[in-house]
Amino acid sequence: MKKWMVLLAAMMVVLGISSAVTSEGRTYAAGTDYYVSTTGSDSNAGTSTTTAWKTLQYAANTVPAGSTVHVMGGVYNQKLKITRSGSAAAGPITFQNYASQTAVLDGTGLSVASEDSLIEIEDASYIVVKGFEIRNLQTSTKNRVPMGIFIHGAGSNIEIRNNKIHDIKNTATLSSNLAGRDAHGIAVYGTKAPASLNNLTIDGNELYNLVLGSSESLVVNGNVDTFYITNNLVHDNDNIGIDLIGFEGTAPSTAYDQARNGVVKGNTVYNITSVNNPSYGRTLPNGSYGADGIYVDGGKDSIIEMNYSYNNDIGIEIASEHAGKSTSGITIRNNFVYNNNYTGIAMGGYDTARGSTANCVIVGNTLYKNDTKGLNGGQLLIQYDTKNNIVKNNIMVASSSNILFYNDYTLNSGNVIDYNLYDAPGGSTGAKWRWKGVTYTGFSAYKTASGNDANSLFTDPLLVNAAAGDLHLTASSLAINAGITDLSIIGTYDIDGDARVQGTGVDIGADERS
Repeated sequence: MKKWMVLLAAMMVVLGISSAVTSEGRTYAAGTDYYVSTTGSDSNAGTSTTTAWKTLQYAANTVPAGSTVHVMGGVYNQKLKITRSGSAAAGPITFQNYASQTAVLDGTGLSVASEDSLIEIEDASYIVVKGFEIRNLQTSTKNRVPMGIFIHGAGSNIEIRNNKIHDIKNTATLSSNLAGRDAHGIAVYGTKAPASLNNLTIDGNELYNLVLGSSESLVVNGNVDTFYITNNLVHDNDNIGIDLIGFEGTAPSTAYDQARNGVVKGNTVYNITSVNNPSYGRTLPNGSYGADGIYVDGGKDSIIEMNYSYNNDIGIEIASEHAGKSTSGITIRNNFVYNNNYTGIAMGGYDTARGSTANCVIVGNTLYKNDTKGLNGGQLLIQYDTKNNIVKNNIMVASSSNILFYNDYTLNSGNVIDYNLYDAPGGSTGAKWRWKGVTYTGFSAYKTASGNDANSLFTDPLLVNAAAGDLHLTASSLAINAGITDLSIIGTYDIDGDARVQGTGVDIGADERS
C-alpha cells in the first residue's frame, strides 16, 4: 500500500470513519451501497447498478463495516465466504437482494468439500444476510456435508432473514453402518470457547426439499449463546426441522458445549419424517418415525413458544442423547402440536443408554390426535430419566389409540402433572395412560394410581375446527379459565399474540379466548 493510502486510512480511523482501501487504490467508506450483478465486472467501482461488481466474493473481500451489498436479480453459480466484520459503531455488513429482484445462489455443478456451503460466515460479527434464494448444493459422496448457510467459529450480532433455502442434498449410497450421509439447510456451530457465537437471529426463512441424512434442517450446536429462531417455515425434509444441540464436542470445552438462552418462536414446521431416509434403514420405507419438528438434544435454558408443529414424526422433543448429560431449563408453551406420526411432545432419553430431561416446563399447549401411526407415543411421551419437570394447562386429545401419554420407564421423579384437559375417542372410561410401566384404562383409575392430575378435566375441549387444523377454543369450551395462573411459566402471550391472562383466569391450551 502506498504511503498516501496509509495516511488516508489512518486519518479516517482518527475521525471515526470506517473505510477500506483496496490494492487498486480505491477507498470504500462505511454507509455506502454497493452492487453485484451477473453482468458486472470486479474491475468496476461497484457503487451503482451500472458499475456493479460481478462476484459476491469480491464484495465480501472489499467492503467495510456499515456497507450494504445489493445483489441484483439473476443466478449466481458461486459461493460466498464472509470473514470481515461489521461493527457496533459503523453498522453491519449487509448482503441482500436488490429491490424486489430475485437473487439466486445456485450450487449446480459446484464441488462439495468435507464441510461446504453456498454462504459461509466464519469468525465474523455484525453480518446480515437476507432475501436470497439458496439452492442446489448437492453431493453423492459420503462424508461430505453440503449446507445452504454455515456459520461457525465465534462472533456476534448475525442476522439471517427471509431467505429461501432448498434442494441442499447428500444422496450418497450408504454401507451397512448407515453413516456419512449428511447435509444442513442452515447450520450454526459455536466451535470456540470461551468466545461464543451470540446474539444471533434466524428469522423468516423457508427451508424445504432438503435431503439431510442424519443431520438437521436448521441447527444451532455447541457454544451458541442467546439466539432467536423465529417465524421460519420448515417443511418437507427427511430429518429434524429445528434442533438445539449440546454435548457433541462441537466446542473445545464441555463447559461451553451447549446451545443456550434461545427463543424458538412463531415457526411453522410440517412434513418432517425419516421414514424414507436411508440413514435410518436402507430398505425404504424404513419404519422409522423419529424425525422431530422441533428438537432440543442437550440444549438448555431456552423457550419454545407459539409454534405450529404438525404432520411430522414427533412434534416437539426435549431430550439428551448423551449418557449422564441433561437437557434442562427448557419451556415449551403455547404451541399447536397435531397429527404427528409418533407423538406430540416427548421428553427424556429414548433408551437407558441416553441422558435425561430435568427442570423443564410443558405448559399451555394444545396436542391433538398425534400418534397417527399407532406407535404408542400418545400425546405426551415420557421416556427415560425425567425429573422435576412441570406439565400443566395442556389440552391433550388422543388419536384412535386412546393413549394420552405413555411412560414406560420407572426412572421418573419429581414431575408435576396437573390442570390439564384430556379427551379421547373411548371417553373417560376408555382412555389410556401408561405411567411407570403400568397401563391404566379410565381417567379415575389413572389419577388414583399415579397421583397426577388432581385438578385436571376430562371433556371435549370444543375446538373450532380441529380436523382443519384450527385448534382455537369455542366460546363454550370448559378449558376457558380452567388453567392455573402461574405467571412464572405461562408466558405473556398465547399462540396468536393475545394476552395470556384475560378475564378471571387462564385458559387451558395454547389459545387464550378473549
